[in-house]
Amino acid sequence: MVNSRRDFNKEFSDKVGRKYGYSFDYDVMQPYMIKAFEPFFMQGSLLELGSFKGEFTKRFLPYFKDITCVEASDVAVSEARNNLGKKVEFHTALFEEVVLPKKYDNIVMTHVLEHLDDPIKTLRRVNDEWLADKGRFFLVCPNANAPSRQIAVKMGLISHNTAVTDPEAAHGHVITYALDTLERDARAAGLKVVYRTGVFFKALANFQWDQLLNTEIISKEYLEGCYQLGQQYPDLCSSVFLLCEKG
Repeated sequence: MVNSRRDFNKEFSDKVGRKYGYSFDYDVMQPYMIKAFEPFFMQGSLLELGSFKGEFTKRFLPYFKDITCVEASDVAVSEARNNLGKKVEFHTALFEEVVLPKKYDNIVMTHVLEHLDDPIKTLRRVNDEWLADKGRFFLVCPNANAPSRQIAVKMGLISHNTAVTDPEAAHGHVITYALDTLERDARAAGLKVVYRTGVFFKALANFQWDQLLNTEIISKEYLEGCYQLGQQYPDLCSSVFLLCEKG
């Protein structure tokens, strides 16, 4: 879907200096996000805000029978429908404009908020319109303070931790969050933050991880160690995660 300012189909193209999605995202981060979320899932319905092509959506199927997704890219929704069929209800719309029929027991937004022109406006809709009274909101963003990013700053590749690089901007990023700024915006929208952590300690860039995942250097035990270490040092994780309730 295209509005007057942004082409959401173009933003997920891999032809802008860096890939939109890496094997590290799909094969490592997504399973560990589910692992981080699972203890907090509520029975009932799930709303996924920003479902892209449905790869992450598939991981929720064992947990929820009632899944609704909102995605701005009609190309991505078409692919997701082909992959998931009638198991999921899709809305091709902007978060600012979508009309949803009910409130949801679980709402998930992963690596999406940093793409929004007005993140607080959408978070306010989550709190005021879409989240059930006893529901939970799972909010995850890439972390400005991830060691891989801090190393890139020291190398001179990025000007500062929270910078938005040109390739990131081409993919639609408008902000780079850390735990403090993510919580700032969640609270500004009226949400109650009840738990904060990080997902997966990360000292290498995504493209470096993709190269290593094709070797025997990285074991399942090593990946689990990075996940557990991330819980100890959330500010040094690949992603930051806030669990919110209705404020």
